[in-house]
Amino acid sequence: MTAQRLRIGLVGAGVIAHAHLPNLLRTGDVVVYSEVGAEDLVAAHGGEVVDSLDELLARVDVVDVVVPTYAHAEVVRAALAAGKDVISEKPLARTDADADDLVRLAHETGRQLYPAHVVRYFPEYVRLKAAVEAGQLGELAVLRFVRSGAFPTRSAWFADPELSGGIIMDQMIHDLDIARWIAGDVVRVSAVHVRKGTVDHPVEAAHVLLTHESGAISHVAGIWGPAHLPFVTEFSATGTLGSLSHDSRAERNYTAELLDEAGVGGDLPELDPAEDPYFLEIREYLGAFRGGAVPRVSAEDGATAVRIVNAALRSVATGQPVDLEPVRATGTHEGATA
Repeated sequence: MTAQRLRIGLVGAGVIAHAHLPNLLRTGDVVVYSEVGAEDLVAAHGGEVVDSLDELLARVDVVDVVVPTYAHAEVVRAALAAGKDVISEKPLARTDADADDLVRLAHETGRQLYPAHVVRYFPEYVRLKAAVEAGQLGELAVLRFVRSGAFPTRSAWFADPELSGGIIMDQMIHDLDIARWIAGDVVRVSAVHVRKGTVDHPVEAAHVLLTHESGAISHVAGIWGPAHLPFVTEFSATGTLGSLSHDSRAERNYTAELLDEAGVGGDLPELDPAEDPYFLEIREYLGAFRGGAVPRVSAEDGATAVRIVNAALRSVATGQPVDLEPVRATGTHEGATA
């Protein structure tokens, strides 16, 4: 017997909505609400446009929120209050307080909330996670992550750090989350940042250094450059038994030098990279809404990623490292001190 298709509401119609909507339509019937662009989005992929957020909430079972960063908390809060399970684009919220409040509200309403940290579904990073969990790298020591591409000049809010959080929150949050996913909880954050160029031709870059509770160190770098700069991702992870690296520019996605405890070379775990990470992410979340397996990313993970980013932003502002207190099991946090 085929499961009944979900009724899904998509809120927002920006660039990332073009990655979400086709994959939502593979699983359910979708209605879209956005102040701008909903008609063009639906014309490109399918679905139905509705005239208000209230109408959308009245018609759907679950909600996918892809509005700009500064509006995430308001829309997610409305969806949870209406009794809907929610997917939210990253970051979960712009501020620590809003992110923690959304986690609290999800628990209080008994609804599920998942932040769309899609990089956890890209095969390169899944393979790294599997290699670390299998013990193939040994005890992790140093990790390096790089993500670069053109400055997102398509919408003015990206350039406003109060609205977007700048490159660290909008772009680098992916690798900051992955670093924690791979190497464990973060206890200290240090960061530097620069913005150059003009309003029409900006360049922005940042470096964030994470100290993990295990003692491992992660270096995360991000670049927003000129329009011709291609999108590139890289990582390398080194431990006591070997290293694993990835460069999206290389014909081969992986370069591995691995030893087992006896000093013998090992093979990487076999993983299927065939499916679209956005589909894998959405399928996992919608499956959980139907009572399936718990996804690999939680609301608490989303709030912790926001907390790491904002610690980095405080480090940029003060020129000092920021220490993070442990995350409580409930998903709330002790706070941070500089």
